[in-house]
Amino acid sequence: MIVIIGNGISGVTAARHIRKLSDTPITIISSESKYFYSRTALMYIYMGHMKFEHTQPYEDSFWDKNDISLLYDHVNQIDHTNNEVYTEKGKVINYTKLIIASGSKPNKFGWKGQDLKGVQGLYSKQDLESMELSTKNISNAVVVGGGLIGVEMAEMLASRKIKVKFLVRETHFWGGILPKEDSEFVMSHLNKHPEIEMMYNTELDEIIGDNIVEAIKTKNGETIPCEFVGLAVGVSPNIDFLTNSGIETQRGILINNNFETSIPDIYAIGDCAEFKTPIIGRRNIEQVWYTGRIMGEQLANHLFKSKTEYEPGIWFNSAKFFDLEYQTYGKVSNVLSENEDAFIYTDQKSEIHLNFTFERETGAIIGVNTFGLRLRHLVFEKWIAENTHIEKVISQLSVANFDPEFYKKHEPKIIDQFNRQFNTKLKLADKKWWQTIIKSTH
Repeated sequence: MIVIIGNGISGVTAARHIRKLSDTPITIISSESKYFYSRTALMYIYMGHMKFEHTQPYEDSFWDKNDISLLYDHVNQIDHTNNEVYTEKGKVINYTKLIIASGSKPNKFGWKGQDLKGVQGLYSKQDLESMELSTKNISNAVVVGGGLIGVEMAEMLASRKIKVKFLVRETHFWGGILPKEDSEFVMSHLNKHPEIEMMYNTELDEIIGDNIVEAIKTKNGETIPCEFVGLAVGVSPNIDFLTNSGIETQRGILINNNFETSIPDIYAIGDCAEFKTPIIGRRNIEQVWYTGRIMGEQLANHLFKSKTEYEPGIWFNSAKFFDLEYQTYGKVSNVLSENEDAFIYTDQKSEIHLNFTFERETGAIIGVNTFGLRLRHLVFEKWIAENTHIEKVISQLSVANFDPEFYKKHEPKIIDQFNRQFNTKLKLADKKWWQTIIKSTH
C-alpha cells in the first residue's frame, strides 16, 4: 500500500504516474478537499468567473476507474516503526511506502492581532471560503506583502469594488526578485488601477481590533482603517503534524535528490520538501506548481522505473499582475553579476516589456523575463539549455511567441533597438529557421 498525504499537484501527479507503472494499492489522504483541484484557480471563483467544480480537472469517477482510494481526513501522527498513519477521525492506515506532499501554509510573523477575524492568507479552499465570508459588504481592505499572492488578493478585492491599501516593505514592487526595470514596469501597470493604492517602504506593525479587525498600524506610525487584512508574506512548509515523528526537518522535510527522507520508505515532494543539497542555481525549497508536478512524476519513476535523481530542467514560472501576463525562464537576477549583461525592450503603449539576460563574454542566453507576451516554453528551454547566443535568440524571437501579431507589430522594433544598443546588424530570420526550431522541440 502506497499512502500519499496531500492531494495537491505533487501528490496527485505521483499517484497518477505510479498507477501507470504499477497496480500497487494507492490511498490519498487530504483534509482540504476530497478531490484534487487547481489551486491557481481559486481567485477566479471569488471573482465569479468559475465555480469550484470547474477547477477539478478529473471527473469524480476517475479515481475509482484508476483504483486510487481517496480519504477525506487529517493526518495527526506517523508511526514509522510500525509503518502506520493515524488520522483525526480515528483511522489507522498501514503503508509500505509513504509519500508526504502536504504543501504549504501562509506565513504569520507574530504581529499583534494577526489572529483576529478578517485577517488571513490565501492558500487553501478553506482560505477562499473564509475570505468570501469576511469580505461581504465591506469597503476597505489592506493587503500586506509585495509578491504574487498579494497581487492576486488585491485583484480579487478590487473586482468587488473594495478599496485596497497594498503594503510593500521594499522601495520597488517585488524588488528581491525582479530587476529594477522590470519592477518599475509592473509598478506603472499597477498604478493604472485606481482602486489599488500602492504603499512602498511600508511595513505592518500591528493589527487593531477586539474580535474583528478594525485597522492596522504601520511601522511609520500611520493607522489605516480597514475591515479585512490579507497576509501575503509568503508560505512555509506545512509540517506541524510531523512533530515527534522522527522524520528530519528544518524549514521543510529534509530530502536527498531521490526525494528520500531520513526514514526508509518515507518520501517528500512539493512545497513541503527541502533538499539537503539543492541543484546548483536552484533553491532548497521550490514552492512552484510546475516543480511540484515534476517531483511527483519523477518520484513515481524512481520507485517503479529507474532510480534517477531529481532533474527539474530549466527554471520556469508564470503569473499575472491583474491583466499583465508574466513569464520567466532560466536565471534573471534582480542585480546583474559582473559577467552578465541585459537587453531590455519596453513598449509602454502596448504594455510589453522584455528583459533578456546573457553572459557578457560568450553572449549565451541565461534567462528572460517577459511581460505582456506569452512565449513558448519549449523554445526558450532549448535556447537556454544549449547556451544559444543572444543575437540568434533576438533574430529568431518570433518562433517563441504564441501571438501571431508579434512578428508584424513588435519584432522589427525589438531588433532595431538591439542593433542600436549593441552595434549589430541583425535581420529577421528566414521562416525556415522557425520551422526547424519548432520541429526540434517536439
